[in-house]
Amino acid sequence: MKKNSIKNKSVKTTTLQAEVAISKTEAGLDYVQVLPDNPSVGLVTPFRGLGYGQLLNNGVFDFIRKIRKRNKPVLKLKYSSLSYSPDGYDRYILTLPNDMRDELPDILTNEAIQVIKFMRKKKGAKA
Repeated sequence: MKKNSIKNKSVKTTTLQAEVAISKTEAGLDYVQVLPDNPSVGLVTPFRGLGYGQLLNNGVFDFIRKIRKRNKPVLKLKYSSLSYSPDGYDRYILTLPNDMRDELPDILTNEAIQVIKFMRKKKGAKA
């Protein structure tokens, strides 16, 4: 494995001698497999994720993994969390088990009040 330095970031490059098999699934989706000539365990680091792949007409296949940026919550409660995102939005996420749907109004009210108090306190601290 070769490491390149681009803008103070370490990039790992692995070059494989391989065949690329492209087939259509029953659902009509393209299925792409990279089949190394000499497969061995640990040859590449496995990953799973969304990305952009392109197959050029000269047979070159490129795949760029789309890294999903997640913001860490600034406040975590029993059923909800609050996080600030770089796009300028505050994200309030409520997660509730199905069997507690009847309690939703009470839980939402109690947790939303705590989030509002937290946000007002933070706003007061910035001023």
